[in-house]
Amino acid sequence: MKDTKNIKYIIYARKSSESEDRQVQSIEDQITRLKELAKNLGLNVVDILSEAKSAKAPNKRAVFNEMMRRLEAGEANGILCWHIDRLSRNPVDSGNIHWLLQQSILQEIQTAVKKYSPEDCVLMFNLESGMANDYIIKLKRDVKRGNRGRLEKGWRPNCAPLGYLNARDEQDNGIIIEDPERFPLIRKMWDMMLTGKYTPPQILEIANNEWGFRTKKTKRQGGKPLARSALYRIFTSEFYAGTIKYAGEEYEGSHNPMVTLDEFDRVQYLLGRKGKPRAKKHKFPFTGSIRCGECGCLVTAEHKYKKLKEGGVNEHTYYHCTRKRADYNCSQRHSVTEANLDEQICNEISKFTITPRLREWALGILRSSNEKEIAERQQVHESQNRAVETTQRELDNLTKMRYRDLIDDEAFLKEKESLQGKIRELRRHLKVTEERADNWLELTEQVFDFATHARESFINGDIETKKQILVALGSNPMLKDGKLSIDANEWFIPIIENKKAIEAEIEGLEPSQMQINKGREGHEDLTRPCLLGGRDSNPNMQLQRLPSYRWTTPE
Repeated sequence: MKDTKNIKYIIYARKSSESEDRQVQSIEDQITRLKELAKNLGLNVVDILSEAKSAKAPNKRAVFNEMMRRLEAGEANGILCWHIDRLSRNPVDSGNIHWLLQQSILQEIQTAVKKYSPEDCVLMFNLESGMANDYIIKLKRDVKRGNRGRLEKGWRPNCAPLGYLNARDEQDNGIIIEDPERFPLIRKMWDMMLTGKYTPPQILEIANNEWGFRTKKTKRQGGKPLARSALYRIFTSEFYAGTIKYAGEEYEGSHNPMVTLDEFDRVQYLLGRKGKPRAKKHKFPFTGSIRCGECGCLVTAEHKYKKLKEGGVNEHTYYHCTRKRADYNCSQRHSVTEANLDEQICNEISKFTITPRLREWALGILRSSNEKEIAERQQVHESQNRAVETTQRELDNLTKMRYRDLIDDEAFLKEKESLQGKIRELRRHLKVTEERADNWLELTEQVFDFATHARESFINGDIETKKQILVALGSNPMLKDGKLSIDANEWFIPIIENKKAIEAEIEGLEPSQMQINKGREGHEDLTRPCLLGGRDSNPNMQLQRLPSYRWTTPE
């Protein structure tokens, strides 16, 4: 047996702050236990070294590298450590230790449970070192899989940034919530930056000295004033706008964004940062609906920012042709602001906008004729039903004639196909009649509701409402030389042609004279597109494109 008294040992204790070492004893505990072991075994300890570093990558531990240098220099020839994985979790460092053992420069490695020497345990050392390295590889794979799962659910896999806190939901899943103490203060910093009147150093001075802002206190750090670099990280991190950047990819976060993407872009502009190109998440109401009046390409939109001398940023949205046709050099380089486009669409809507009084007048006419319309449709419906029944009897009789061999197969098949086609056509007309009888009044009311309230809804509506109204106005919206043109839908044409005359007539009547049929003669065209519906085989499908509006009639 080798005389361990001639071996000079270095105690090496290590613990990583990463997840791989959560179950490992602290450095202080390792050193205490290793001192007791050295005393019990009578080992000669010449130095104690420790560090808090991960061993999964080579050449990253300054203290370990210093120990290896001293071993090669002959200052020591033994290592005392808690477990072999405290020395290495990567093949490069394991290979260096193995080489020192093989050359007998390192005489012995003593752990809490076994020892390794050049003569008898090199194979076991390689095996256990390989197991430690394999553990890191598996752990890395599992961590990546877990992180991707969290990212796909919209949760950042590491510590929450300032203004947010890591938490657990009811299912014990990791989530990120607002920090009730710091979230409103950091949002206030964004507001100050958005005014354009404050620089980041000025905001930092106010936050730390006037508000008393302090970072979140943790076991090892925090509880201090906000650093300048930390403030710049806040103002340049897209996490605060709801986007998570991780490993070169972007994910949509499930946390509550502190600022909008527009506000984030505006701050980047104020900071003078162009940034890397990224997918824009701005939503524009009219993209995808309007085409260039010259080349036919779609019209796109973009945000523009301009710093104001008095502070702040002026922001505009511009619409222009994409000019994506390779075979045509479009000359449309004129841009239109969103405000100007809004105004032009409002003017188009104004052409058929009717007053609530005209709406009630027109719907009164339709309701008064509803019973007559239903009766007329009922007669048509009954007649169509009788035609279907008659044709079906003819088909039944034809089948009986074939059973009795009164006609041959060729004549039977030819007549059968003719009768079946006739039945299909009759049933199609019957279905159309049923749909019109059930829906024509409701759908007509939608047209008049739209004509009454579309302009107000467009002015006050959100992006989706504006897009729906533009689509409902008509077909082929074109933008050329900054001017918008739309082919109005046919059901608005009678309104455009008759509304002025009817409104003038209605305004001239006293309330007592406002009988429901008063002024009806000569203006049937106002309701004709909905009453007749003959221009389209299925008016229901087109009328359903109109947005539905609800309102309360003033008393």
